[in-house]
Amino acid sequence: MVVKDHRGAPLSGANTRAVELYETAVCQFNCYVGDPVGTVDNAIAESPDFAMAIALKAYLLLSGMERGPVPQAAELLAKLRNLKLNDRERRHAAAIACLIDGAFNRASERLDDILIDDPHDIVALQMGHLLDFFRGDSRNLRDRVARVLAEWDEHVPGYHTLLGMHAFGLEETGDYARAEESARRALQFNKRDGWAHHAIAHVMEMMGRYEEGAAYMRDNEDGWASESFFQVHNWWHLALFRLEADQAAEALKLYDGPIRGGQSSMILDMVDASALLWRLKLRGIDLGDRWQAIADRWQPLIEDKLYAFNDCHAVMALIGAGRVGEAERTVSILTETARKQSDNALMSRDVGLPLARALVAFEHGKYAATIDLLRPLRNIAQRFGGSHAQRDLIDLTLIEAAYRAGETSLVRALANERLALKPKSPLARRYRDQGAKQAA
Repeated sequence: MVVKDHRGAPLSGANTRAVELYETAVCQFNCYVGDPVGTVDNAIAESPDFAMAIALKAYLLLSGMERGPVPQAAELLAKLRNLKLNDRERRHAAAIACLIDGAFNRASERLDDILIDDPHDIVALQMGHLLDFFRGDSRNLRDRVARVLAEWDEHVPGYHTLLGMHAFGLEETGDYARAEESARRALQFNKRDGWAHHAIAHVMEMMGRYEEGAAYMRDNEDGWASESFFQVHNWWHLALFRLEADQAAEALKLYDGPIRGGQSSMILDMVDASALLWRLKLRGIDLGDRWQAIADRWQPLIEDKLYAFNDCHAVMALIGAGRVGEAERTVSILTETARKQSDNALMSRDVGLPLARALVAFEHGKYAATIDLLRPLRNIAQRFGGSHAQRDLIDLTLIEAAYRAGETSLVRALANERLALKPKSPLARRYRDQGAKQAA
């Protein structure tokens, strides 16, 4: 008898009990809840030659864009390649190999090839979607899901996941009404879908609906925070709503509580912590010794050379902690990376390196140089990954550098731009008023 997953795909090396454990791990991954690695470990213990369970564990290890788990993922890949695989599983092995090698674009293509032939492969879809996010490919965030969505309906297990992912892709391409509709529909099927809650937070952030966004996150906290390994990022979104309302003290309380209170060593959480502190630093907020703790976590990672987006957030933390020499060392490492031939080298050349240089220039009070480095990045920053909300840090640094440099016309222009997008934003109005006062 051929054993299949819950969407009808044949599975090599699995028994029925292992499949149930595997599907539980997939559901946990879909919603970003629980311990999918532990659950898939149980599936592998039940069926040691279960190819897709081994592949899923490798993907889970690689999904955080961290160097540390790569050797373990490579061991899993070697084990996978020694098994008798079907065609789909061989394709997954090839995609995992690309990820291990840092060939993110090629991995994305291989995952898309799987989906063209099997549009119900939810693991390929979610990993592909994450890669689109990490590579800043907003069109594919939307269209990778759109290419398979018509092949699904509410009766296929995991359907809510597609709606949540499609919502985020729609938001990143500016289709806010459809994005919110799709995310809310996803939550009708599964209120624990952390990615769908996240998509709604992004919609409200981009539209400047800061009061409504904060209320939404608070009212739905049980859906996105409980036992979620994605909760720090969603708490970060709540902090952004507080910052947009010009309530920096409230954002700092969130930092000290759910964002950094647990001192997470996950790089995705460290990115959020560093980005929030940098935003507060731009406003002249006294952050005490908070920078030192996060800088200590970043320091051992500056040689990773895996993902320029991470490296730039390490630079922020090191600068904030007064460890400018270490920040400049990170810039030197980015310079070395940019000379190579890899996907991360391209990210480093185009965006990561000039951004890191701009951050160091800002710290040295070289605001004109900061402006010169940041202005060309604004329209290409997606090339090194992240979301519009995350990359807004570039614009925030630029407008603060312009203010400190006395470039009142540039401050006015940038403030007008923000107000056009978020006409009710207290933060945008403050920037405009600051510029007008400086010019007077």
